[in-house]
Amino acid sequence: MSELTLISWNVNGIRAMSKKVIYERVKFNTWLSRTSPNMLCLQETKAHPEQLTAKLISPQGYKSYWNSGERKGYSGVVTYSKIKPNRINYKLGKEKFDVEGRVVESEFDDFVLLNVYFPNGKLSSERLKYKMDFYDFFLDFINNLKSQGKSIIVCGDVNTAHKEIDLTNPKANETISGFLPEERAWIDKFLSHGYVDTFRHVHGDIPNQYSWWSVRNIGARERNVGWRLDYFYVSDDLVDRISDAYIMPEVMGSDHCPVVLKLK
Repeated sequence: MSELTLISWNVNGIRAMSKKVIYERVKFNTWLSRTSPNMLCLQETKAHPEQLTAKLISPQGYKSYWNSGERKGYSGVVTYSKIKPNRINYKLGKEKFDVEGRVVESEFDDFVLLNVYFPNGKLSSERLKYKMDFYDFFLDFINNLKSQGKSIIVCGDVNTAHKEIDLTNPKANETISGFLPEERAWIDKFLSHGYVDTFRHVHGDIPNQYSWWSVRNIGARERNVGWRLDYFYVSDDLVDRISDAYIMPEVMGSDHCPVVLKLK
């Protein structure tokens, strides 16, 4: 296989998203068939498989791996893959994180793919602490994989804009979860452990590139008043395989849009 295409997207409810026209007058399954990534990682699915149609559970050509968490209509991730993983894991190994259905880990021959819906810290100080605890626990988890000689790909909604360039109004949001100093410092720490933000690696400091627009801010998407919250990170041993990384703001259906990584 000459090139692998991976897409990550927070769909903000897969049942609602799948009923919408998302791109060029087509709905999700047709878009997926046309786009045809090797792997598609969705976050915030807000559904258990038994609530879904067969077309959503098993799109043609894909196997799906769901982690739905205990609470109905909340959180959840799914990885669709054309290539059968050698190993699948749905747990980080700490119950308070695992009950929320936030991770699908898929191991392939030459890398481990982690599809992650990182917690949102905006609701309360308790949820902010939960988010920061999750961040630290997750970093230990993937560093353990890395220490075993595994190549790592992490994708998903990280729920933090890293730098001022990653959101439209940085000064106005310095005290809001999603752009707090401690959240941004964690991304610095994470990258310092040998991981690379693939979008910035490819595009450098290109401005006005966002993957989330608040629905509370009327017309935010049309005006491109947004945040870059969705990422593909790779361990540094995979950097030479990056052929492209980009954002798909033209794809509708959620308050987030898909982000893409292409590997040689």
